[in-house]
Amino acid sequence: MRLVVQQFLTLDGVSQGPGSPDEDPTDGFDQGGWFVPYLDEEFLDVAAAWLGTADALLFGRRTYESFARDWPTMTDHPFAPLMNGLPKYVASHSLTAAAWNPTTILDGDVPSQVAEVKRRPGRDLQVHGSSRLARSLLAAGLVDELRLAVAPVVAGRGRRLFPDDGTPAGLRLVSHRTTPRGLSVHTFETAGLPEHGVYGAGAQDPAS
Repeated sequence: MRLVVQQFLTLDGVSQGPGSPDEDPTDGFDQGGWFVPYLDEEFLDVAAAWLGTADALLFGRRTYESFARDWPTMTDHPFAPLMNGLPKYVASHSLTAAAWNPTTILDGDVPSQVAEVKRRPGRDLQVHGSSRLARSLLAAGLVDELRLAVAPVVAGRGRRLFPDDGTPAGLRLVSHRTTPRGLSVHTFETAGLPEHGVYGAGAQDPAS
């Protein structure tokens, strides 16, 4: 399987609490719900297409507990059959049981366990939210694709997918689009370490 990270971000890179004001108030974050005003039918179609390529889901503990609480009750949501029925993995050293079946708890060396899951046949192993887990998987070189939906809003504070002390990574743009309400939707393949160069070396100065 390919490991695919899907994230909602602000323009300043915050991934915390996109869905509601009380979704994740960790560290006093009070800007939750910033993604919701920009949802539209076009993006819902994109999200449905993304989920349609999943053969398994992977979460950090916090996101898993939130999803496990809410999705089993959302039986009329068009995404519910897949969200509730797909095999799920949760990376956690504190969970001892998981009721949102079928779920497997990864409680040891998470990168090596995720690598083992990736070796199984299938399409996407998708990480939804779970920015801390996503960062660790990027640092371990396990992520194959990033799908980012960027909202035209600046949160000013909050947990970021790419922190100041994050691991460098090269990316290759696969596709991009803008939805009617202004979401900028990008798909990237990971491409090892970033390339570096010197501006003007072998290229014409566009200002000349």
